[in-house]
Amino acid sequence: MNWRPGKNGAVIFGTTTVVAVMIGLVSYSPTLYQLFCAATGYGGTVQRANAATAPAKMIDRSVTVRFDANVAAGLDWDFAPERRQITGKFGEPIQTYYTATNNSDKTVVAHAVFNVTPYQAAPYFFKIECFCFTDEKLKPGESAKMPLVLYVDGQMAKDPTTASLNSVTLSYTFYKQVNPSAETIANARDLGEGSREKAAELSENFEATTYANDAPRK
Repeated sequence: MNWRPGKNGAVIFGTTTVVAVMIGLVSYSPTLYQLFCAATGYGGTVQRANAATAPAKMIDRSVTVRFDANVAAGLDWDFAPERRQITGKFGEPIQTYYTATNNSDKTVVAHAVFNVTPYQAAPYFFKIECFCFTDEKLKPGESAKMPLVLYVDGQMAKDPTTASLNSVTLSYTFYKQVNPSAETIANARDLGEGSREKAAELSENFEATTYANDAPRK
C-alpha cells in the first residue's frame, strides 16, 4: 500500500515534533520541561498546584500504586523503588522509599522527572515529597534513601472516566546534568543529606503532613 501525505502524515509529524521537543527540554532544562508538561499535560505528567490539602476521607475500596524507576543514558546511578507496589484504601496515606546510588568516582548532579499512568488518574494523585525537577547531587559512591508519601483520592472511584481503575503507576526517570558548572554543583541539593532530613521530618510530623495536589480536581 502506498503511503499518502495528508492527515496521517500531519499526525506523525506532530507526534515526532512533540517527542523531539520533550527530549530537548529534558536535556536542556528541567524547569522548561516542567512548564511544558504543565501546559500540555504530556505523558500524564501531573501539574504543580499552589494549594495544599489534607488527605480525603478513606473509602472502603482498594487501590494499588505501582512504582517504576528509570535512569537515562549517561547516568551511572542505580535507582530503584524500595517496594514495587503497595495496595491500600483510596484516601489512605502510603509511605515508601526510592533509593539511588552514585556508582561513579565523581560528584554527579542529576534531576528526575515523573509521570502518572493511566493519564486520567493524574488529577486524583496526591504526593508530599518529590525529588523531581530540581538538581540533586550525590558524591562518589554515595547513596540516598528518598522518602515518598502519597495517596489516591477517593473521587477517582466516583469519576465515570476512572471508576473502573484499580491501579496507578508512578514512574520516575533520572537524567544526568551534563557538564554542570561549579555553581550548579554547589547549588544542587545534597540528595543523601536532604533525604535523611526529610525522612526525620516526616517521622516526627506525619499526622500534620499536607499533600500537594498535582493536577486540577473535578
